[in-house]
Amino acid sequence: MTASTSQPTGPDPTPAPTTDPERLQATDGLEGPVRSEPQRPARARAEGSQSPAEGQSPVHDDTVAAVVRQWRVVDPGLDTAPMEIIGRINRCAALLQQAEDAPLRRAGLTRAEFDLLGALRRTGHELTPSELARETFSSGAAVTKRLKQLTERGLAERRGDTRDRRVAHVRLTDAGRDLVDGILPAQLAHEREVLSALDRGDRGDLAVLLGELLERLEGRPRAPRA
Repeated sequence: MTASTSQPTGPDPTPAPTTDPERLQATDGLEGPVRSEPQRPARARAEGSQSPAEGQSPVHDDTVAAVVRQWRVVDPGLDTAPMEIIGRINRCAALLQQAEDAPLRRAGLTRAEFDLLGALRRTGHELTPSELARETFSSGAAVTKRLKQLTERGLAERRGDTRDRRVAHVRLTDAGRDLVDGILPAQLAHEREVLSALDRGDRGDLAVLLGELLERLEGRPRAPRA
């Protein structure tokens, strides 16, 4: 899933007048006009963004905002509100992957191969190819191809099942474990730096909202709100 788009100049959001001018309001572009309520600010902004009386959302200078403005000129009646959220999620994911795939390329790995190694590392035990496919949301054929490359490089190894010769078990080698342990902390440090633009409360709100969205997309039942 390596992003192929070139990275644009970073966003320069304009803070709302009621906020600290030094604080980067990264969630405003996702959620709509800023309100002053202290509780769950992200949700309050999301509900307020649909009110005609509140006027248009604050002007942002990111690439999605430019796309939305173009669509409003071409088709003023088009509801672009979903694009302002989903488009920004997709763009953020692409730019994060673009940055985080750089050390993988230096190590001669693809993102998909690193995901396989990461699954073996975080579970802490052997996995079958079918289990790896479920863990990494991949097809069985894709996992088989990637495992072949990883075993040839000495990063993973397979062994046959003593009771069923059709079943294979995969585990990390010492070299594979060292590679994951060397790359992952640097990726997490980069993500912490990116998120440092948001205060702790906004990060918590964003995590909750994205978790709810992901549960819906994954088809899991939503727990009732307290």
